[in-house]
Amino acid sequence: AVLAWLRAVHPHTRLTTSVCSGALILAAAGLVEGRAATSHWAAMPLLGRFGAEARPESRIVRDGKVWTAAGVSAGIDLALHIAADLLDDESARVLQLMIEYDPQPPFDEGHMSKASPEVRSRARREMARMAVSAGEAIALPKALVRRWTDVLMRVVRRERGALAAPG
Repeated sequence: AVLAWLRAVHPHTRLTTSVCSGALILAAAGLVEGRAATSHWAAMPLLGRFGAEARPESRIVRDGKVWTAAGVSAGIDLALHIAADLLDDESARVLQLMIEYDPQPPFDEGHMSKASPEVRSRARREMARMAVSAGEAIALPKALVRRWTDVLMRVVRRERGALAAPG
């Protein structure tokens, strides 16, 4: 249902975006086929399977109206890029200051290209340990899936109502 909804609304969106492994949802819907896209490094190999041109070196990728961001922390960067694009650079800078986004990580290992071999290896092991296999995902309780779908559809209905409301 989510993939069908994405396919239906995408032709009418000004932008279609994703953060982290959300690019895989866009890919599963066929929205990044033949397009450049990025995602979390652990999800990157799957993008190619859906016909996307994976860009693992990029934190933010814009291909037409489709914007994708790498891991979850790249979501703020994506938001600022979009604000600059839709508004202007100064407005994006004001937003950055308003949220006091001044990243100062204690380490410079935030991308696979920068991380030491030991850190990369451990991160891969940890991601594998935490990963949910396709079989486990199917085995999730149906009630949980129904609840998530209900919440998503309420948001969609509310947004549609807001869009249809005058002024």
